[in-house]
Amino acid sequence: MTSVRIWDLPTRLFHWLLAGCVLGLVVTGNVGGSWMNWHLRFGYAVLTLLLFRVVWGFAGGHWSRFGTFLYGPSAFMRYLRGRALPHERAGHNPLGALSVFGLLVVLAAQVGTGLVSDDEIAFFGPLVGLVSNATVSTATWYHKEVGKLLVLALVVLHLGAIAFYRLFKGERLVGPMIHGDKHLAGSLPESRDDTRSRLSALVVLLICAGIVYGIVSLGTPGF
Repeated sequence: MTSVRIWDLPTRLFHWLLAGCVLGLVVTGNVGGSWMNWHLRFGYAVLTLLLFRVVWGFAGGHWSRFGTFLYGPSAFMRYLRGRALPHERAGHNPLGALSVFGLLVVLAAQVGTGLVSDDEIAFFGPLVGLVSNATVSTATWYHKEVGKLLVLALVVLHLGAIAFYRLFKGERLVGPMIHGDKHLAGSLPESRDDTRSRLSALVVLLICAGIVYGIVSLGTPGF
């Protein structure tokens, strides 16, 4: 067994920051009132992180790249039969990959609809004035009635999977997402995780934050 750097620091920070922001969204959305200002801010942060993850899915460390966990039907069958190849267990396994892509899509839909939602009381998304009333109505319905439940369901599923792997398979998923390394058999490539890659990730994050700032500013003069 050898120690292999699987998750680079930018990916690990993305994971924990996203978890914190989603928790913040759920709490502030349910509390309401003046906390909705923070709900909006958490939404902008999630959108920034999602944009970053898309870019990092092509430019990040080896195991953070989408190409390493885009699996075909045969990989899913091998995994379900307990015959997964070493590289199919090192990073995101086939089922974990589905969870990752599902969460990214659901969160993107949630923050996207949030930008054009209106609670008809005191708070509304920054881009409400740029779309039709019908779009606002549909987006608000999805955001409050559908997307919120999907996000909660995926979070519960994610936590359940962590507990399942720990209790029934003896596999720790949290540790590697903290320190980045896994002890694996055989020779597998490591994710690049040096100063240069980390600085590149910071630049990408700042550019993504600038893009979100620009998007929000389209409907919010003086934002």
